[in-house]
Amino acid sequence: MKKGLLIVLSGPSGVGKGTVRRQIFKDKSLNLAYSISMTTRPPRAKEIEGVDYFFVSKEEFLKGIEEDKFLEHATFVGNYYGTPKDYVENLRKKGKNVFLEIEVEGAKQVLSKYKDDDGVVSIFLLPPSLDELEKRIRGRRSEEEEIIQERLNKAKREINLKSNYQYNVLNDNIYRASDEIRDIIKAKLNSR
Repeated sequence: MKKGLLIVLSGPSGVGKGTVRRQIFKDKSLNLAYSISMTTRPPRAKEIEGVDYFFVSKEEFLKGIEEDKFLEHATFVGNYYGTPKDYVENLRKKGKNVFLEIEVEGAKQVLSKYKDDDGVVSIFLLPPSLDELEKRIRGRRSEEEEIIQERLNKAKREINLKSNYQYNVLNDNIYRASDEIRDIIKAKLNSR
């Protein structure tokens, strides 16, 4: 059995990574598995262990960092988040094409660990414009002005890193962007 792909989808906050991923996952022929992250934050109502996240103690997470058990990890609002290496590699060994929907800093860590793996596909999702990205972030109506400005400044810095990815896909239309990414994945699968 051929080892599955590792598909890294990244881009700035508000660009539509989750929406595009959900659209792509409708295509069952791609044999996709979504990478589940590990976190030290407590589960929210209705979140399920091993489905939404792997929930662990801070001590267990720090031990995992020490033992190089993560493809990437970060802290956010006092909690740790990371992608468990063994979980991803076991799925790939079973022939699953593992999909990471990940922030730019995490993608940088993953891509540096897999730079010699020809089974990796890296895709940067771009907004049609910074104005459109701002509309999307403001449209969530979930954050204070200071946070919105932070996200926009971070997005500008992240967009400058798009050349670190094999593919850049414009998310001007959810269906078109999803189709383009599906085509990229299929082409990679057919070339192996």
